[in-house]
Amino acid sequence: MFRMRTVAWLASTALAATTFVALPAAGEGPDGSSPAVAKAARYTKQTLHFKVRVGAPGTEKTCDIVGDLYLPKGASSKKRVPAVLATNGFGGSKDDQAKWAPLLTGRGYALLSYSGLGFGGSTCQVTLDDVEHDGRAASQLVSYLGGAKGIAYRDAKHTQPAPRLKVVARDRRDQTGRRSRNDPKVGMLGGSYGGAVQFAAASIDHRIDAIVPMITWNDLSYSLGPNNTGQRGVSSREAGAVKLFWGLGFSGLGMVQGLLNAPDDPGRLLPCPNFTAIVCPALVTGAVLGTFLPTSVNQLRAISPVSHVAKIRTPTLLMQGQYDTLFNLNESLANYRILRKQGTPVKLVWQRWGHSGDPAPGEMGAVLSVKRDYSVARTVAWLDRYVKGRKVDTGPRFAWFRDWVRYSGNAKPAYATSKRVAVGKAQQWHLSGKELVRSRAAVRSGTQMMTTPVAGLPTSFDQLDMVSYIGNMPAALPEIDLPGTAVSWRSPVLAQHVTVVGTPKLDLRVDAPLSLPGQLVLFAKLYDVAPSGKATLLRNLIAPVRIADAKRPIAITMPGLVHRFAKGHRIELRVTGGSTNYRGNLLPQPVTISTGGSGQTLTLPVVR
Repeated sequence: MFRMRTVAWLASTALAATTFVALPAAGEGPDGSSPAVAKAARYTKQTLHFKVRVGAPGTEKTCDIVGDLYLPKGASSKKRVPAVLATNGFGGSKDDQAKWAPLLTGRGYALLSYSGLGFGGSTCQVTLDDVEHDGRAASQLVSYLGGAKGIAYRDAKHTQPAPRLKVVARDRRDQTGRRSRNDPKVGMLGGSYGGAVQFAAASIDHRIDAIVPMITWNDLSYSLGPNNTGQRGVSSREAGAVKLFWGLGFSGLGMVQGLLNAPDDPGRLLPCPNFTAIVCPALVTGAVLGTFLPTSVNQLRAISPVSHVAKIRTPTLLMQGQYDTLFNLNESLANYRILRKQGTPVKLVWQRWGHSGDPAPGEMGAVLSVKRDYSVARTVAWLDRYVKGRKVDTGPRFAWFRDWVRYSGNAKPAYATSKRVAVGKAQQWHLSGKELVRSRAAVRSGTQMMTTPVAGLPTSFDQLDMVSYIGNMPAALPEIDLPGTAVSWRSPVLAQHVTVVGTPKLDLRVDAPLSLPGQLVLFAKLYDVAPSGKATLLRNLIAPVRIADAKRPIAITMPGLVHRFAKGHRIELRVTGGSTNYRGNLLPQPVTISTGGSGQTLTLPVVR
């Protein structure tokens, strides 16, 4: 659904001509009915251009957004319908959300799917879903759905005004209880880049009735350069280690779109091709230094949801992927906790699919279905409850997919549920020599030594992050560590299953006498070791740690997991000096980790 578009596809994409045609609905009827019933459904599609003003006061500019308006047959000023607003993931277009049209129009919703700024035929630069640009743009589309005039046009030059929209139902009051002009009954959905824009829009526009952000971020400085120590939420005081392939891949994709559209929109090329001005300096310094400068961290954080989620009162359904090395589960926890603390209605789903893995059968199929697809059913129930105002069951507060559970059809049986998010009970494993032991009394002395690489070179050949995203291809390299560049601890053979749901914690002490403050970078990883001895890195998730002071204990919050270590397997903790997917240490440094004292523990959140 949110796969990256290839350069060839981008080159061939052209702005669709304005159309207004009747199309057959696919998949199912309004209530998940049979295909025979669905064939009777119809909807109309019209491609429109929207004139929006974006930017902070004093720096405003006009942009053109292209979007497709889908209306259920029979919608009129006398028979008004609620609406859904949706946009694309990074590098995509309005067409990416077209698969929602048959389902939503069949259930009585209007759908406006649009290309985000800088993508898919829409003009202006990519601003990484900041409030002043992407948030304001979405807010103006909400106004259009609410009947405002002077926004929609039939052409990209905005010379042929489109009629005001008079078929979307209205609200009397917004989320704060205030009366607002042009207030439609409207929800938003979308994933990744199309997820974060919902936070930006809802933080400034309380007319939005519900949002469903999928596989998206909390703090881009963590997403693109994580440091898994010294955190508040996912944000850390010390900048982390830059993700090489995710950062390069997305910047390249965005710049290609800018170059393709430069003849008609040359302003997108300067000062940073197709991107807001903060992106290029961050990329250059990150590639050279292996980390973001404080200025870049502050800029990325300022435009991220972490800086404006607290302003949101709109009911929010968060859906995050277990297979996601770009925006891991910790980001959804950070957003959830902010919303929950301030009293915003919020629920959380940890599904299988994310940027690094496809949906499991029965989560979200090629043709969307409420009956067949768990993720779709949760999304539609949320919209029905908070946009339509129906008294429907929106599901548990927290649900997580378990890939070891057998089922057929809808994936619901594979989901466990809870009334709270913190479901795991802390299970401590102590570092002892080269082992993980459960009893503190069994801890014995031991010393392991390693050397970090020069110039940030990889010493651990992990699966390439972008490979699975681009084409769902198998790993190109074996998962190995070069001799002398990693240390590890293994548990005994497990006598029973150990099921982890949540964020593991690691308390560590290191001795690195040559390290300078903030220059030592280590990578912590968890492996499942099969009876054959084969060790598998869980979900390819890695916790980079940039250590401000090697003389002090280090508290590490690892990426969230849902995983069952089966009976007969072993748990392995590994700490390395480099990774294929990250830029690590610039200077080689010897590191010693000694056990035998107290406080060196791996804590797993375990459920029974």
